[in-house]
Amino acid sequence: MESLSIWHWLIVIFFCVVTIYPYVRIVKRTGHSGWWVLTGLLPIVNLVMLWVFAFARWPAIESDRRP
Repeated sequence: MESLSIWHWLIVIFFCVVTIYPYVRIVKRTGHSGWWVLTGLLPIVNLVMLWVFAFARWPAIESDRRP
């Protein structure tokens, strides 16, 4: 079995960054830490966090509603 060259790894890293960056921006807009995106890499935890973010109060939206 051949090993992957450095160019293959650079392409993989590039696509990971291109994919993860928008998710971090979205999570930050909700008022949460961008580090929560890492939970998407864990099986089962990613499904739980999807439901948590769907039904949790978002600090960014709550601060907009205050007079």
